Amino acid sequence: MISEQLLSFFAFETYHLQLACLGLVIILSYWVPRLVSRREPVAAPLMLIAGGIAAWLLPDVQPLPDPGGAPKIWEHVSEMAVIVALFGAGMRIDEIGTWRRWRPATRLLVIAMPLTIIAVALLGSGVAGLSLASAILLGAVLAPTDPVLASDVQVGPPHKGGERPVRFALTTEAGLNDGLAFPFVYLALFVAAEGMAPAAWGLEWIGIDVVYKIVVGGVVGWAGGWVLGLVLFNFPSKAALAETGSGVIALAGVFLCYGSSELVEGYGFIAVAVMGFTLRRVEKEHDFHRRLHDFSEAIEHGLTALLLVAFGSVLPVLLADLSWSHVAVALLLIVVIRPLAGWISLAGTGVSRDERLVIAVYGVRGIGSIYYLAYAASEGEIAQQAELWSIVAIAVLLSTMLHGFTVGFAMDWLRRDAPPDA
Repeated sequence: MISEQLLSFFAFETYHLQLACLGLVIILSYWVPRLVSRREPVAAPLMLIAGGIAAWLLPDVQPLPDPGGAPKIWEHVSEMAVIVALFGAGMRIDEIGTWRRWRPATRLLVIAMPLTIIAVALLGSGVAGLSLASAILLGAVLAPTDPVLASDVQVGPPHKGGERPVRFALTTEAGLNDGLAFPFVYLALFVAAEGMAPAAWGLEWIGIDVVYKIVVGGVVGWAGGWVLGLVLFNFPSKAALAETGSGVIALAGVFLCYGSSELVEGYGFIAVAVMGFTLRRVEKEHDFHRRLHDFSEAIEHGLTALLLVAFGSVLPVLLADLSWSHVAVALLLIVVIRPLAGWISLAGTGVSRDERLVIAVYGVRGIGSIYYLAYAASEGEIAQQAELWSIVAIAVLLSTMLHGFTVGFAMDWLRRDAPPDA
């Protein structure tokens, strides 16, 4: 009788169990690395792994449903994490510098990224047996580096410095290539809907998805950053918001800029990255920039932790049909395609051999890839979604593990002859 009363009293609500497991996984992911190293905790891969183990042991603790059946939820959650991270990436750039400084990032965007899309699409078709549309989508989804999980190789917060070529190139690449991957996602959707018939959709794709949306995203981002800068630092001049306002203005500005860009059919990802960069030029020495950055970074880390644990919890489902061809595509992307495309694109940019190697290798795949696949699944009829989710899931898992567990050593190796602030 007493035991029945105890069981009735300690009824386990699934929601409360999910919260408890979520908190435990995040705490352990940040704490466990400290037992073996004094480095900044490598939490991202541990959250994915621990989330998967928790879901395997307790199937009811999945915070979010399988993205294959509910892509819209994953689209919106990952979208929030990415746009906050993109704004933060723009805010981190202290100095514009000369064209020479931007050359590596530009090469990564216009050479390495298209090469990666083509190579992954060919692998998806030839090795994984994907249709043409699905193969193009896979290339677009896995091509951009992730602004959320790449903080260890990005420049520091405002006024902190440390903007050496490696960190500057990877920060600016991650800040812009998420938006630049969108045209290739739309290309895949066109091919899925109308077949490989450029005469039917080519002009619309080039005119709208490639030119118009990129330009509009950049213009809206520039205007948004400039206007927000005036509101924060100049009007009213005797009671400027920057002197009293909280960092929540950063989040409000991101939402306003992103939503405005999407309303006029521009790429919101480009808009928020350009907005962060533009806002940073206004009263650039003001300490409010650091407060804005720190607040947005805290939001970014919180969203990232929740999303990684949630994605880890659905890994057992997404990897249920994993095949060796899926693993091969993911591994080749991480250890061959991205390093080789990055190395080729950086030829003649003036960066040293060691810096060129680190830039080429450390292109992390992560939450941006989750967003793009969820977006495509929500917007159009994409075949072989189970295979696509399987490849993306194993690519994200392997990338966060290989890059996350080695990046500290790589940066130490690169720093051995560098100035102290690098």
